[in-house]
Amino acid sequence: MPVLYLSHGAPPLADDPVWPGELAAWSASLPRPTAILVVSAHWEEAPLAVGATRSVPLVYDFWGFPERYYRVRYEAPGAPGLAESVRGLLRTPGTPVQDVPDRGLDHGAYVPLVEMFPGADVPVLQVSMPSLDPRRLLEIGRRLASLRDEGVLIVGSGFFTHNLAALRHAGVPGWSAEFDDWGRRALAAGDVDALLDFERKAPAGRLAHPRTEHFAPLFVTLGASEGDPSSGRSVIDGFWRGLAKRSIQFG
Repeated sequence: MPVLYLSHGAPPLADDPVWPGELAAWSASLPRPTAILVVSAHWEEAPLAVGATRSVPLVYDFWGFPERYYRVRYEAPGAPGLAESVRGLLRTPGTPVQDVPDRGLDHGAYVPLVEMFPGADVPVLQVSMPSLDPRRLLEIGRRLASLRDEGVLIVGSGFFTHNLAALRHAGVPGWSAEFDDWGRRALAAGDVDALLDFERKAPAGRLAHPRTEHFAPLFVTLGASEGDPSSGRSVIDGFWRGLAKRSIQFG
């Protein structure tokens, strides 16, 4: 299976005239997954946690939106077998893996999946990010890579730029465009070292990501890709409300 890093959007993504169609076309081009494993920017918990393995209510981890966004349902089957595989791949002496059986999918997982797999008929498992350290996340991705041979679609869900506080005017701010262009070129060049050190090496790195949780899932994706990042291709690019929605497929 390929590995994906996607910019997940927010609940109003469903109303965008373009983006839902881009996500639907992307999923239609993929092999049918046996299950989907999601690492979302919106779940940080240590030690690494495995979410619900049965269908439980979604996590509406956003505030101030119209009521209809809190009525969205996505009752995908759980993936207990995948959860067991994840535990086996990630649990080592001194590195525990915990279970949080009532933790449903957050909006970083279900918002894009509603558009990509609207039938909610593919089992989905979400795991937490136990750290924002890029190198540690890269290693987690490497340990998960073998799941691809079992038909598992590994998805790192974030946002290629993410600083809501700095979005003061309509249009695309310079810091967002500059970081997006830098990231595109770093990936094309296969410059993993630059990506790992993006806070210092990218133009406007700290402005594009004042907190790094939305870029961090990219490193799980890079690890799981087991290859040169230059082999990735941007399936979706452009901007949404000033934020770069670049989304990348490896393999």
